[in-house]
Amino acid sequence: MSTLLIAVALIVIAVVVAVVIRRRQPEPPTQPKWTIPSQLDRRDFERPEARWIVVVFSSKACESCEAALAKVLPLASADVAVQDVSYQTNQKLQERYGIDAAPTIVVADQQGVVRASFVGTPSTGDLWTAVADVREGRTGPRADQDQPITP
Repeated sequence: MSTLLIAVALIVIAVVVAVVIRRRQPEPPTQPKWTIPSQLDRRDFERPEARWIVVVFSSKACESCEAALAKVLPLASADVAVQDVSYQTNQKLQERYGIDAAPTIVVADQQGVVRASFVGTPSTGDLWTAVADVREGRTGPRADQDQPITP
């Protein structure tokens, strides 16, 4: 019986020590999110008069940037200006908007307010839905990173 009590006591002590050690560990650091501009100066882009501007901030070193651009290009129309802003050819513009990941896609309205955004290559459906939602006024002031915002 005394052996059983000693074993139970050792188990209880081990559990208490484990709980104390776990509580003493600092919280893991928060992970930064990618920078998405909330406002664009439309004069920085081609066709500033277009109703909507869709910008792909890309890099020639980025493998998925071509795929992202290929998904965005069909959106171009009289109302929608589409522009690729490559880091290698327009580094200053990417730095101005704090772009730190490629591809970053933003959809801006007539005032330059970013209404939808993606970091990485979105699915065609997600991209087209986000642009349709923005055009129909079904979004808030800007998208969360990697996701089109919902009403």
